[in-house]
Amino acid sequence: MTWDDAAAVALSLPGTVLSTSYGTPAVKVKAALLMRLKEDGASVVLLMGMEEKAWLLEAAPEVFHQTPHYAGYPAILARLDVLSPDELARIVSRTWRAKAPKALVKAFDAQALPGQA
Repeated sequence: MTWDDAAAVALSLPGTVLSTSYGTPAVKVKAALLMRLKEDGASVVLLMGMEEKAWLLEAAPEVFHQTPHYAGYPAILARLDVLSPDELARIVSRTWRAKAPKALVKAFDAQALPGQA
């Protein structure tokens, strides 16, 4: 996967925009960061809870890693060359739900499940 592929996954969610963060390309919802390209160009920074981060670091170290900078911070690095689009979509979707305006999430859910709202 390339950055462009990863960005396309995140940009498929409502209200997301291409932006920058720390001088690198990023995807945000409103002003909240969803993910960004790491300065090395080979990994993306993904935001998540510490419990999920710990699990992913143990379960898939070939995909997920951290540098000392990210230790103790609710973000993980994912290697683009081995990250699957499905895994990225799952992580970014969960982060989007936590950071997007509640009305946007509600409208998205209502559209996804017609008659279920």
